Amino acid sequence: MCKNYQQFLSLVFAVTEVNKDLVLLPNITLGFHIYDNHQIERTISITSLSLLSTQGQMVPGYKCDKEDPLLSVIGEFILLLKEESYFMQLGVGFEFSQGERRVYPSFFRINPKESPQYVGLVQLLLYFRWNWVGLVAPEDDRGEHFISTLTPMLQEKEICLAFTEMFDFNINAIRIVKFHSILKSWLNVEVIILFGDASSSIKIIAVKTALEKLRKTLFQTVWIMSSHWELNGVEPQVILDRIKPFHGALHFRDQTGDVGKQCTGKENLQNLPTYMFEMSMTGESYNIYNAIYAVAYALHAMHNLQLWQVKAMKFPFAGDEVSFLENGRGSAGYDILNWIFLPNCSFIPVKVGEIDPGGLDFTINSDTIVWATKVMPFARCGRKRCHAGERRSVPEGEPVCCYKCDTCPGGTISNQTVLVIFRKHHNTPIVKANNRDLTYILLVSLLLCFLCSFLFIGRPGKLTCLFRQIAFAILFALAVSSVLAKTVMVVLAFMATKPGNRTRKLLGKPLTNSIVLGCPLVQAVLCATWLATSPPFPNLDFHSLFGETILECKEGSISMFYAVLTYLGFLALVSFTVAFLARKLPDSFNEAKFITFSMLVFCSVWITFLPTYLSTKGKSMVAVEIFSILASGAGLLTCIFFPKCYIILVRPNLNCRENIMKHKNP
Repeated sequence: MCKNYQQFLSLVFAVTEVNKDLVLLPNITLGFHIYDNHQIERTISITSLSLLSTQGQMVPGYKCDKEDPLLSVIGEFILLLKEESYFMQLGVGFEFSQGERRVYPSFFRINPKESPQYVGLVQLLLYFRWNWVGLVAPEDDRGEHFISTLTPMLQEKEICLAFTEMFDFNINAIRIVKFHSILKSWLNVEVIILFGDASSSIKIIAVKTALEKLRKTLFQTVWIMSSHWELNGVEPQVILDRIKPFHGALHFRDQTGDVGKQCTGKENLQNLPTYMFEMSMTGESYNIYNAIYAVAYALHAMHNLQLWQVKAMKFPFAGDEVSFLENGRGSAGYDILNWIFLPNCSFIPVKVGEIDPGGLDFTINSDTIVWATKVMPFARCGRKRCHAGERRSVPEGEPVCCYKCDTCPGGTISNQTVLVIFRKHHNTPIVKANNRDLTYILLVSLLLCFLCSFLFIGRPGKLTCLFRQIAFAILFALAVSSVLAKTVMVVLAFMATKPGNRTRKLLGKPLTNSIVLGCPLVQAVLCATWLATSPPFPNLDFHSLFGETILECKEGSISMFYAVLTYLGFLALVSFTVAFLARKLPDSFNEAKFITFSMLVFCSVWITFLPTYLSTKGKSMVAVEIFSILASGAGLLTCIFFPKCYIILVRPNLNCRENIMKHKNP
């Protein structure tokens, strides 16, 4: 009741203020009718139809009594009339699906769009590094929209949901007890995101009171509430039961601005506690205030303002500047409030952050936040970070966030680890003797080769089909050309040691750069020709499997696909041949031996790939190519770099200039 009365006062205050402004609406006085819809759909329908009917008789479209001009309808939950939208309608509550703009051209919303709130929720979780949260929403279209929109955004940032619960908030007390087993899942969660409206905020507490033994757990939970949850309007006798669990909660609320004169506390409402009636204007009251001004400015500019131009209006008098977006939404942002329960049983919101209307600028002052447990919650399922010598592993059936750190088994090594090892020991003789620049290029290209396999996973799209084969071809051409350059440098370095040999002039960066840049450039030209003539595209395969449809990437020009593979095989064959001929060079230059083995593995994988690829269909073709990419990349990485990492980490006594310069006869 207090919340509704507060919104009523906001409407009266705004109308009175507009009527006193002789410049805004000269010779015009605004009036208003207030209807209570009781949050019941039937009442909402009857009220909406009565606006178009004769007073006392519900006959939509007929008004036979005295003229009562209706300018606008302002409400929190409005049933729009598709055919009878004769007047501008302004919504101040949440409702995501009110139809397209062409169907409801006269409907505008003062409250901001929801997308910045979703972005803000994700940024808030990322800021505190929380990746294990729960979602609670009403069992209706709004709750489904909230969960279906927020869940993919959380998954994209590797934030996992401990549970997702949708409740019918109109349930009775007997049915509440049936949720006992469901609410037990709240025990293991430190952060819960609540979505709903003012009525939901009271009824979710009823669920809580049915499980009194969870009281201590609830006191330790951090609640993150959406913009239309309300913590006001609670009877004093139940304040401890209904509000105290929200101590330390974070609340996204519509941004408000100063509206001139504030309550002084000396009015007739001064005896009300602050948790029942805020002296400052709330978000919903502020939206009503701005809605009245929107109607006033539209009426002021009525002689030259079309309906589609309403979105361009701005109201400089309504606190902050307010305008509409293309979809009829308000352009305001959100404040982040921290609710604090004080010892004197008062409950105050403290602003600790905000989100701009676009959702891009997120600011928060974490030092001013009061936590229920006096310390910031951990809210993570897995460890913060695996240390060196450990790798992530996700137990079967668990979400990706609930990983554990297992010790890497002997003989395993990762590409990133190799890169870090070589970068850390870049001044050691063994790294210098193997051409550091080419080594870094090869390691980075191998890392990208491993990553490009992700382009083959998931639902094929136009961009992924275009770039996955191109990325694979160019990156592997770069990796193999780096190996070829290393091999050529080994041969030339040995030949240059012979007296009178002119190959010394060829040593240096110009030759290696020309090999590393020239070979992938040829592959890039082939790929560009492929894209220009017959590029890959997503395709529906109805024939490979009976009764199933496969969404796949068609290669476009098969000849260009095999031309790319042929060129890659040519580079690998040249590298293998040169390395094989140089395998018996002195031990200080014996990298050719490892390159020989790596190219042997590389060629074996792709020779096996061709018949296997041609004999498979559908999803198996993608799996075969992914395996070939990972196997050939792992072969290059292991055969070339494992011996060097072994010397650097296990046998550092061999990593000295004397050992490198010591030549042995073959």
